[in-house]
Amino acid sequence: MNVLVACEESQEVCKAFRAKGHRAFSCDLQECSGGHPEWHIQGDVLPMLNGDYVFQTMDGHYHEQPCEWDLLLAFPPCTHLSSSGQHWFSRGLKDPKLREDAAEFFMSFAKANCPRIAIENPVGIMSTRWRKPDQKIQPWQFGHPMTKTTCLWLQGLPPPRPTEILEKPATGWENQSFRPDGKYASFVNYDERGKILSWNDPRTAKIRSKTFPGIAKAMAEQWG
Repeated sequence: MNVLVACEESQEVCKAFRAKGHRAFSCDLQECSGGHPEWHIQGDVLPMLNGDYVFQTMDGHYHEQPCEWDLLLAFPPCTHLSSSGQHWFSRGLKDPKLREDAAEFFMSFAKANCPRIAIENPVGIMSTRWRKPDQKIQPWQFGHPMTKTTCLWLQGLPPPRPTEILEKPATGWENQSFRPDGKYASFVNYDERGKILSWNDPRTAKIRSKTFPGIAKAMAEQWG
């Protein structure tokens, strides 16, 4: 299948589909951190959503997608869409246009000319702006001892089945967190020197946006 993974610099999902033999490409405004620049398009994803497009990957090679993509997986930024950030707008501390632009960008994926579409975001305003998600998943359903409610809006795809449901510990689940080496940590995030990052550090959002490998693998196995 020809697979486009939008708004993914980590390449976790892209690599999972590549491992299954699919022609998958990640796309993001940022350089990729997944180690495969030959599979990464650094730039605006909107012009290529409907296929019929020639694009360049970070290694300098050009590729052509002459028709629509077989599968579109989108992970649009959630900063202005998540429920946890809406108080900034209600208090007048953020320009409402940021939220409107984010919602419009989200809907660009929903309207793409593609038979199979999955859009991922946390709990947020798109449940009322558009429609309720088709499924909510957790990392602990896919082998990771963490909690992070993730919503999926699906078109032409079945809800992903849990692959490894973990038993909840008596102390509860930890919040999702990553170290720079890809390992999981508890509650806090760290920079490349091991220093704890503050909640509003731009690098924190990047770290927390990474897809869990177990979830990426399930997507590739069940949707590929």
